[in-house]
Amino acid sequence: MLSFRTIALVAGILVPAMAQQTPPVTPPAATPAPATDPFAFADFSWLNGNCRQKDSVLDSKYFTGEVRVDANYVYDFNHPQDHTIVGSCETGRTDEVQIQQLGLGGDFHWENVRARVMTQFGMYSQMTPRDDASTSNGQWNSQNAYQYLSEAYGGYHWDVLHGVNLDAGIFMSYIGLFSYYNFDNWAYQPSYVSANTPWYFNGIRLQVFPTDKVKVELWLTNGWQSYNMYNSTPGVGGNLTWSPNGSIRFISNDYFIGRDTADNASRARRHTDNSLEIKYYDKPDRFLSKMAFSFTGDLGDENGGGVSRTGASAPKQYFAGWMLYNRFWFAKDKYAITVGGGAITNPGRYLVLMPPINGATASSGTPYFTENPGDSFHAWDYTVTFDYMPSQWATLRCEFNRRVASVPYFSGPGGVTPPGGNQGAPGSVVAGWSPDLVKAESRINLAYMVKF
Repeated sequence: MLSFRTIALVAGILVPAMAQQTPPVTPPAATPAPATDPFAFADFSWLNGNCRQKDSVLDSKYFTGEVRVDANYVYDFNHPQDHTIVGSCETGRTDEVQIQQLGLGGDFHWENVRARVMTQFGMYSQMTPRDDASTSNGQWNSQNAYQYLSEAYGGYHWDVLHGVNLDAGIFMSYIGLFSYYNFDNWAYQPSYVSANTPWYFNGIRLQVFPTDKVKVELWLTNGWQSYNMYNSTPGVGGNLTWSPNGSIRFISNDYFIGRDTADNASRARRHTDNSLEIKYYDKPDRFLSKMAFSFTGDLGDENGGGVSRTGASAPKQYFAGWMLYNRFWFAKDKYAITVGGGAITNPGRYLVLMPPINGATASSGTPYFTENPGDSFHAWDYTVTFDYMPSQWATLRCEFNRRVASVPYFSGPGGVTPPGGNQGAPGSVVAGWSPDLVKAESRINLAYMVKF
């Protein structure tokens, strides 16, 4: 029998030897953390121009559906007899219920390939294309081809940095801060800085997200809200978006160059649009739950082809404007009040929306409201908006809007339609008749907006 001393002696020899033969345990190599999604570090649903929804009821592995319905009733204190509103992209008729926009579509996504389609039926399908004069250039009717599409593009996503996207087709413009879709906005009728600048681009977009707080974009387009190209030079622009935290958003949109005047390849356009949005109060448990403001400033000009930036050698043609809005949310964001407005000056009127006098469009123009070099135009407006948001899917909006211009521009009681309807070529002179244009307009906009 082995003695206790013998066992201890053997153990003293074997255990150290076994310990020497066991290889050391190497800790696993640290796995690099995956890149975070851009702007996913905070809730930005408070932003003006950004959808406030936090969930999607039509989401799947391959497709995220989207349905938008925007119906309105507008009471115009001028009471135009033809029920026609002038100078607005968001409302077209008064004293009647209208479907401003019906949008059906969504986002396809599979193995880094992406596509987005959104239709536009209702008043948008008539009002938006008529402000694009480029459709008169050439034989094929691009207005009919595109008028029922607000967004239609395909692209590819690379998992580089925090994401890189390359898209081609029709995509939304961010110039003017407000979204093309009223459900996403703090007000129904945006000020002129937004209403008179592009809602869409037709071209190519490169998006780069170097960090989860920064987006840089480059645009190569057919021009300034142009289905077709006016001349032979594409529009070149870009975007910088930065959010250092969940309460600040800075956006800079710049249209570097474009030759966007029909049959005038010598005239060049440039534009800069800059917005700052700050949420300066956030107390979710209090009755006044949130406060934020947005400020936007724009500068632009045209040069050559009969106009100049300085006014030294030809009529001075430029665009300058601003808009400021402040929003208050109440009762856990179920109610909101927005107060704001802005002003513009635009000699030459090259960004002023053409009044639809006798069916006039941006292509036809009209002698009743000229847009010649040197023609003056100054305007200002303010709005007070009340929102009731019973859920993240619906908004009921009531808004008072006051707009004033330096020249007769808005529909007066006589309206802008000749007796019996439009006559002759669009915008042409009708013997014995003239439109009733006035310098001011007050409206109440009622809207019911639903989005899934």
